[in-house]
Amino acid sequence: MLASLSTRTGGVLPPTLVFGPNVKWSKNSRRLRMFAGEFPDFLPKQVEDIKDLYARKLASRIERLPVDLSKGCVMSSCVKPEELTQTNPVVLLHGFDSSCLEWRYTLPMLEEAGLETWAVDILGWGFSDLERLPSCDVVSKRDHLYQLWSTYIKRPMVLVGPSLGSAVAIDFSVKYPEAVDRLVLIDASVYTEGTGNLATLPKAVAYAGVYLLKSVPLRLYATSLAFNGLPLDTCIDWTNIGRLHCLLPWWEDALVNFMTSGGYNVISQIEHVKQKTLIIWGEDDQIIDYKLAVRLHCELPNAILRQIPKCGHIPHVEKPDAVSRLIVDFVRDDQSQKANPESVSTISVAA
Repeated sequence: MLASLSTRTGGVLPPTLVFGPNVKWSKNSRRLRMFAGEFPDFLPKQVEDIKDLYARKLASRIERLPVDLSKGCVMSSCVKPEELTQTNPVVLLHGFDSSCLEWRYTLPMLEEAGLETWAVDILGWGFSDLERLPSCDVVSKRDHLYQLWSTYIKRPMVLVGPSLGSAVAIDFSVKYPEAVDRLVLIDASVYTEGTGNLATLPKAVAYAGVYLLKSVPLRLYATSLAFNGLPLDTCIDWTNIGRLHCLLPWWEDALVNFMTSGGYNVISQIEHVKQKTLIIWGEDDQIIDYKLAVRLHCELPNAILRQIPKCGHIPHVEKPDAVSRLIVDFVRDDQSQKANPESVSTISVAA
């Protein structure tokens, strides 16, 4: 969400429900429920104020799994698949300072298509228990994801990274190629050289800056920048969803730890990615220039590029129908390079 700064009861469902731009579900969807179940008690109480039914439903599915790290165990937040399959699972990461709730619209669609789908919170963000604060630098984030994968997933995965999550995915796939079958990079933030001067800030200044990142006005502005033409009430609700994890007591410490550690710089790793990669890009991304999508397509050894019209920086929230179709086709290898879904344009770029 902040990549630009680093980035009633009962009733019958109507034939079509719309929650935000281009988020539509038929009444026959077996995954949709009108009401979320009880929320896990480790979520901030403000989760009750969220109006978006899909966010409420996904929040009710979040759980914590024990993940052993070198300096102790972390109860790590994620959404586990409702069904296990024989195919390689899809593992969804999120962007900078965000959570698995980014996937509230797209994850159910992927499950509806029959894919085994995980949504994992990156160490230091999301809803993991960080009371005994571990290091949240790049190495720790990578190790945490590997330990979670090796303990619970145990099969090569289709790793999906949006925005800064693309840098997380590239870093991980180069270090642990056996764990990743394919990559999906969405409006990738992979050409920044870490956190830059932020890494040298005095701690007091860093904490002041991080505190500002949590403020409602700044988050509201970032949300309006990331999406195209949101109604104000939707923008407010999506802002509340995007900052929910910030209300956990260790959020400031974890983010300062990451920012002062130097952050992600994966520019030199891009050419070493061996996995087949799908790049998805919102045509109207106001945060990351489309020229960087073209550059990434040229530098990755085995990549295809798809552009989604009338879409901003976070397509899996703004256009989940298009994103889910692209991922499903890519996972199934169903001639995805020739596919031309109604709302998705195919971009061919010569290296």
